[in-house]
Amino acid sequence: MSWQLKEQLKELLKEETGYYIYPAGGRTRVALAYPNSYFVGMSNLGLHIIYRLLNQRQDTACERCFLPEKKQQAEYVKTKSQLMTVETQSQVSSFDILAFIMSFEMDYFNIIKMLELSKIKPFAKDRGERDPLVIAGGPCATFNPEPMSRFIDVFVIGEGEAIMPTFMATYNQARSAGKTKAEILTVLAQIPGVYVPSCYDIAYDKEDRFAATIRPIGDAPPTISRQWQKNLDEYPGETTIYTENTEFNLHLVEIARGCGRHCRFCMAGYCFRKPRNRSLEAIEKMLLQAKKDGRRVGLMGAAISDYPEIDALCREILGDGLSMSVASFRADSVTMELVDSLAKSGLKTLTMAPEAGSKRMRAVINKGIEEEHLIKAMEMGIKAGIRHFRLYIMIGLPGEAPEDIQGIIDMANRLKDFMEANGANGRLTLSINPFIPKPFTPFQWAPMAPLKYIQGALKQITAALKKRHNIEIIAESPRDAYVQAVLARGNRTTGDYLWEAYENGGSKAMKSVLKSHGLSMEDIVSQPVALDNVLPWDMLDMGFSKEYLQKEYRESQQASPRHTVQCFDGCHRCGVCRD
Repeated sequence: MSWQLKEQLKELLKEETGYYIYPAGGRTRVALAYPNSYFVGMSNLGLHIIYRLLNQRQDTACERCFLPEKKQQAEYVKTKSQLMTVETQSQVSSFDILAFIMSFEMDYFNIIKMLELSKIKPFAKDRGERDPLVIAGGPCATFNPEPMSRFIDVFVIGEGEAIMPTFMATYNQARSAGKTKAEILTVLAQIPGVYVPSCYDIAYDKEDRFAATIRPIGDAPPTISRQWQKNLDEYPGETTIYTENTEFNLHLVEIARGCGRHCRFCMAGYCFRKPRNRSLEAIEKMLLQAKKDGRRVGLMGAAISDYPEIDALCREILGDGLSMSVASFRADSVTMELVDSLAKSGLKTLTMAPEAGSKRMRAVINKGIEEEHLIKAMEMGIKAGIRHFRLYIMIGLPGEAPEDIQGIIDMANRLKDFMEANGANGRLTLSINPFIPKPFTPFQWAPMAPLKYIQGALKQITAALKKRHNIEIIAESPRDAYVQAVLARGNRTTGDYLWEAYENGGSKAMKSVLKSHGLSMEDIVSQPVALDNVLPWDMLDMGFSKEYLQKEYRESQQASPRHTVQCFDGCHRCGVCRD
């Protein structure tokens, strides 16, 4: 074991407060793994929530591990060391459970890397009784676990607060009873919200990669129902461990979860439905540690401005002498009090997400935000002293036409005109990302725009706006977006391609790997999917029917799509709230 690597982890720990360490023995040991750097992972609120949830149990000791930096990875290989945890610098392979947080498709390569650095066999079928049980949860695990099903023993489908207490109790009982790993997996498969890939036989149509036959083995349930925490007040959602070595050095507080706005491209809006708000009283309790330490507060949620008591919360935070920032807000629900509070907290750039430039395309995606909402939010920002603005834009949306790309250019120019006319001579940034079809959205059947189209649209927008002073274009790599799309809608066979790409250099090798199998990324992601196909993720139940998503997809294809109104109390349209 490398002394140098061990000392580096000890140094990280010295700069932390709030972590848990339990004496060896007597508890089930869980290594909670974030498949990216420590700097990135420690800003993930889900990690903090699950870490606290597990460590507050009497039977569990949870420690953290992260993807080492490149130089550290080389040191692990050179010294033949195994990946270690932060808390006790213990080898990850010695833990009972290795639990990955799957938030982003491109992290799939990092998960395999962490397994290899841990000296744990990457493929689940090759691991034995003495190896850790490898589980995964998070957004990507919930909406489509299949591409990683070769590598993961168990997936948690839904929210950890609603599943992990039963999961840990069942696992501990099965181990105490002396059950084998295969028997434990069979027992775990009976828990609502737990998907065990080895308990399902899935065959794919060679002619149509999206057509599948899914058969449960033995007593495995035919469908796995996503679980969600009905009352968020029952569990705190805030920063547990403080460190200066992270992207967001804030006291993060989740004020709401889920979104009911029905944007047709948004996986989070469907997989975290129904939208739920924490009570103001529960949030005030989570602010106590921030008040004690004088820390800046980061409010987390799908749309902060939709929180019904946002103005009262802003007054509470600033009234205690604290500052604040937000994850996101909607331009059609933002208040002057929120904008003023952000400006007083030192916010320099106001961010909005119209997603599309034309009114028609915003109707297609059911965004519900119009240009007048952006103007009003800008007006509030300028009045509060904010001079810089950022817009999130998508290109390649289903049904997009050349005039919709021109609409992005025209909207940017009009908004910059408004800024300058009102004395805001700062920067207008367009953050542009290609549309990626995601499972469990109305656009899960839609094709991704061809690569040449995306590259051409980016070139057109950049060329049209480059001469305009203080307009900045930031764009995600279209080629990386294609890899994400392959993984997002992939099946079990995709896991084989993922492994080959990993062995040949990572995500950049995916194109050549597919080519070696007679496939291309465009063939996979740029073709529409038949509405009647059995999809790779159809064994999962998010609480709403495929027919509901099909209805929304068909509506988006109308000449004048009708707006689907947001969730409201007593609504039973999609089925999530039918109980």
